[in-house]
Amino acid sequence: MRAHVVPAVVAALVGTAACADVPARGAEGTEGATRELLAAASVAAEPEPQTLDLSQLGMNRGVENAPVRIVEFSDYGCGYCRKFHEETWPVVLRDFVDTGKVEWKFLPFVSGMFGNTTAASTAAECVLEQGDTLFHSMNSLIWRHQGEWKRSADPASVFRGLATQSGAELPRYDSCLSEGRRTERVEGATSLARDIGVRGSPTFFVVGYPPIQGALPTDAFVQILTLVYNEATMPGGTP
Repeated sequence: MRAHVVPAVVAALVGTAACADVPARGAEGTEGATRELLAAASVAAEPEPQTLDLSQLGMNRGVENAPVRIVEFSDYGCGYCRKFHEETWPVVLRDFVDTGKVEWKFLPFVSGMFGNTTAASTAAECVLEQGDTLFHSMNSLIWRHQGEWKRSADPASVFRGLATQSGAELPRYDSCLSEGRRTERVEGATSLARDIGVRGSPTFFVVGYPPIQGALPTDAFVQILTLVYNEATMPGGTP
C-alpha cells in the first residue's frame, strides 16, 4: 500500500450507504482479495489458472491500458446501486472511462436480498448477447424501472418489455432465456462475489487500494478516482 493520501481517503469512505446482509470485512481483511481479483479480472492481465474465467463474466468498458482498473459488484435489486448508476455512473463514464483514465468491469450479482434479481440479471445478460450498445440501454432501463419489476408478480413480462425498448431482437432474447444460455454467467458472478467476501452492494474493487462499499456522493467518488488516477500516473506510480 502506497504511503500517500489516497488510501486514507478511501478508508474513510468505506462502509457508507449500501445494501448489506452482514457487515463488510474491514480493509485489512480484504486488501489481499482486492489485489488478487483486480489482477485476474483486468483485461490486460496475463491469464492464470482459475476456477472462473473472469474475462467471460460481466461487462467491460474503457480502454485496456487505462492506468486505473475497477471492478464493480452491484445487485439490480439494490436501491443504493440504482442510485449510483443513475447519479454517479454517468459522471464517471464521461470523465474517467470515456477519457481513457479508467477501465471498468461491471458484474451484476444476485445477493439474495431482493426479489426477481436473478431474472433481472439474466434479462440483462440475454440482451448483452446481442451487443454492447443494446446492453447499455437495457442496463439503464432495468435501473430506471427497478420499482416496477421488483414488485411485479410477472417480472418476465416486464423485462421482455424493457428488452423491446432497448431495441433487442425478441426472438433471440426469448431463445436465450428458454435455453438458459447466459445462466452460467449470472451464477459465476454471484459465486465470485461470495468467494471474495462481498457482503454489500455496490462494492468497488480498485487495484492497489481497499475496496469501496456503498453509493458514495458523486463528488466524493470523483475525488477518489481523481486521486487514484493522479497517483497511478505519477512517476513510479503504476498500480
